[in-house]
Amino acid sequence: MELRSQQVRAIAPEMDPLRMGMGWTVGDLEKPQVIVESTYGDSHPGSAHLNKLVEKAVQGVNEEGAKAARYFATDICDGMAQGHDGINYSLVSRDTIANLIEIHANATTFDSGVFIASCDKAVPAHLMAIGRINIPSIVVTGGVMDAGPDLLTLEQIGAYDAMCKRGEITEEQLLYYKHNACPSCGACSFMGTASTMQIMAEALGLMLPGSALMPATCKDLEEVAYEAGKQAAKLTQMGMKATDIVTKKSFENAIMVHAAISGSTNSLLHIPAIAHEFGIEIDGDTFDKMHRGAHYLLNIRPAGKWPAQYFYYAGGVPRIMEEIKSMLHLDVMTVTGKTLGENLEDLKKNGYYDNCNKYLEQVGLKRTDVIRTFDEPIGDNGTIAILRGNLAPEGAVVKHSAVPKEMHQAVLRARPFDCEEEAIAAVISHDIKPGDAVIIRYEGPKGSGMPEMFYTTEAISSDEELGKTIALITDGRFSGASKGPAIGHVSPEAADGGPIALVEEGDIIKIDIPERLLEIIGINGVECSKEEVDKVLAERKKNWMPKPEKYPSGVLNIFSKHAVSPMKGGYME
Repeated sequence: MELRSQQVRAIAPEMDPLRMGMGWTVGDLEKPQVIVESTYGDSHPGSAHLNKLVEKAVQGVNEEGAKAARYFATDICDGMAQGHDGINYSLVSRDTIANLIEIHANATTFDSGVFIASCDKAVPAHLMAIGRINIPSIVVTGGVMDAGPDLLTLEQIGAYDAMCKRGEITEEQLLYYKHNACPSCGACSFMGTASTMQIMAEALGLMLPGSALMPATCKDLEEVAYEAGKQAAKLTQMGMKATDIVTKKSFENAIMVHAAISGSTNSLLHIPAIAHEFGIEIDGDTFDKMHRGAHYLLNIRPAGKWPAQYFYYAGGVPRIMEEIKSMLHLDVMTVTGKTLGENLEDLKKNGYYDNCNKYLEQVGLKRTDVIRTFDEPIGDNGTIAILRGNLAPEGAVVKHSAVPKEMHQAVLRARPFDCEEEAIAAVISHDIKPGDAVIIRYEGPKGSGMPEMFYTTEAISSDEELGKTIALITDGRFSGASKGPAIGHVSPEAADGGPIALVEEGDIIKIDIPERLLEIIGINGVECSKEEVDKVLAERKKNWMPKPEKYPSGVLNIFSKHAVSPMKGGYME
């Protein structure tokens, strides 16, 4: 079988001399060509260390008889973008990186690829691109950073900042926390979007078993990158494309793992978008259906107790899969060339769990302190729910495992805000009272790029009274680090004239998570029949006027015109 790279080389006469101009030999030209794509750059701790892994992967590719080529598409940091308009660029960066990888892989043509990334938008961008270019592909993730002193982790900084603004801690205390929350490279050490998506990449079968979310400071990670490079070269010879591995069953496995780890709600944007690139339909309802009755096992922050580096110590993705094995498709293929079931059996024999246990012993914990057994779960009804009603006809997302029980069923009065800045100011100044529903709108994909409402959720959840008596409802999204009574992805969004745009001060909002309801049940403080509410909303819709475009030019203007609903994945079509 003639390789694609050699077919293109035969019809592109300038390719050979141009490659030789950067030091390639005639022998290199004739080898299988492997793209090593990463988000390396000095953008944040999740990417600043990736070049070490790139070099190890290149070494593995070359030693296996292929030729590696390094390409880079640096990502941005959601953490650095928080609190200002920079966060509006977060979601669109995912699609932009995927587009750039598509360009890299197809403008020259490669026979296989190693894809190296760590963080919130970088990992899903690489997975989307893999589905799109459909060459033999293997993913290496950059792991997770260490926790700071007293197990300090970054997701606590938002709460400490809100506490400082309320005068509950000093500026000196806040400064200490800020200076010690990120002691190493790697993804942030909690089960946020970065950690979740690293795990999703392995759950889809695209990583070497047990390699997701390893400590970034662990030497084992460099060995994984080297082995991944070797395997990429082997996959070239096997001709095993990405679509030969990733199927509907693979996505179902990933969603079951997502439930077991209480994964980030942002996965409901990323998994459907990745599936779309593979020609598979996954939506919020798929998550809702599969989470019902699913066992939630992972005691990792923000919903649990321990930092995310302990996930690997307890056995990582393979241990989660062992516990929920009865819920998985064990016959799916993986990048090893073996099935998931075969991989799990191999790990029991090759010392993987013994190696993990060494780390666990150093911190004085038992495996079940971090990953519970299937029969003794933290919860047995998943962690995600899709709510619907006249406020969210197309759906809204809530991580019910992070919502106080008092707020699983509640009737609240609406306090609508047309941007996050106004809402957080009202929370910090105590203008928000128990029984309020803080509604932040015009923050969806078409409104402003769908930023995270992280600091507002932190301000609410860090307030002992408000965290159990109010809710945040938004057509934006919230961080994987968020906890508390937050409902996001409300669809249709306000910029599309969805019902969230029509809510007025004092309207009565009903939340019923067990029944999956998000309803407007009253107008101006008075409960009404459904017909009366519908009539008022229809009148308001007649008088509603779209807001001027927030971004009249540039990439966010393009995104606002082409992004699909958050319930479909928020990708551009």
